[in-house]
Amino acid sequence: MIRTSLATGQRSLGDRATAYPLFPPLTRGCPATSTGELAYPLEVVYDYDRVDRRLFDQEPGPDLARWAPLLPPLAAPTLGEGGTPLVELEGVFVKDESRNPTWSHKDRLNRVAVSAAVAAGAPGVVVASSGNHGASAAAYAARAGLPAIVLTSADSPPAVQAFARAYGARVLSVPAERRWPLLREIVDRLGYHPVSNQTVTHTGHPFGPEGYKTIAYELFLQLGAVPAAVFAPTGYAELLFGIWKGFTELRLLGLTGSTPRMYACESAAGSPHAHALDTGAPAAIVEAGPSAAYGIAGGVGGHRGVLAVRESGGEAVRVSDQELRAAQDALAGHGLWQELSGAAGLAAYRRLGRAFDGPVVCVATSSGFKDVGVGTRTFPVTENPTLEDLR
Repeated sequence: MIRTSLATGQRSLGDRATAYPLFPPLTRGCPATSTGELAYPLEVVYDYDRVDRRLFDQEPGPDLARWAPLLPPLAAPTLGEGGTPLVELEGVFVKDESRNPTWSHKDRLNRVAVSAAVAAGAPGVVVASSGNHGASAAAYAARAGLPAIVLTSADSPPAVQAFARAYGARVLSVPAERRWPLLREIVDRLGYHPVSNQTVTHTGHPFGPEGYKTIAYELFLQLGAVPAAVFAPTGYAELLFGIWKGFTELRLLGLTGSTPRMYACESAAGSPHAHALDTGAPAAIVEAGPSAAYGIAGGVGGHRGVLAVRESGGEAVRVSDQELRAAQDALAGHGLWQELSGAAGLAAYRRLGRAFDGPVVCVATSSGFKDVGVGTRTFPVTENPTLEDLR
């Protein structure tokens, strides 16, 4: 059985007939179909005729290399990403991505994106991120022996900044309006490989979402079936699109006869994908309000999430911070402590209150220790404690 990548090139999601070679990764969107107001992402294409269906006879487990034929070349070493548990509660299944090496779903993306940097011979990796993505990119860069620059905002959680610094990354806190211009300057002048967005609407790294396809592969094996619906916390929608693409590949390979409805679970403070879907636009930028769910509260959307929701017959669901906290508490009550953004899947499922004809999966994306304010609160000390204090 072939155990190497069967990736053959890249193509535009604005026009799937517009194709490019696999390298170099086009990290600033499709040059042919994008405009000054709208950037179209690219996706990786494969020689599906050569995929051995026995690939899906294996048990799901750590290290994305087990899915190598359906991923871009994995030139960076593994940290044991993937193979996360599926936990049943409240009548749904929770895919707990906080069990990854840096405690978030971003490890799947960064195993693939940092591999692209290694394969391209880049002198380092640069990322603009206030949370999980920066810490994960720093970890995978360190594992691959590459320096990393993380551009973060001054109000990002101190614990997360310390997390990225622990891996040896150069972490700079800069004003939000300077992060992306500085990132582009680092790419253009230093030759560092970007693993985050550089365009007006979101495109990001074309290889990154391919890592998220492996969640679909694992769900198919863990459930023994295709779920009726998948609820995914949605910021830039790379996770949502990647899972959707994984299920479409399973159908293309003849392993399944259906695909799930995909639900983009967004903070009500922004919700650019919901806005695009409501207006019929391919992507949208909106003004985002305040929210403690900083991982999904942005105002910049992209075409990937719109495509996944429309083609799957799903919806974009807006959830408030209050609904997110209730879902976060419910998950913690079952032993799953998630970041506020990571509880968006369950929050959106509860908000819809809808019955589905088949299993429902809510993806939980990140450990609760990454929330704003964690570690700063103090608790009273009970002097001379007795059992009465416990009662």
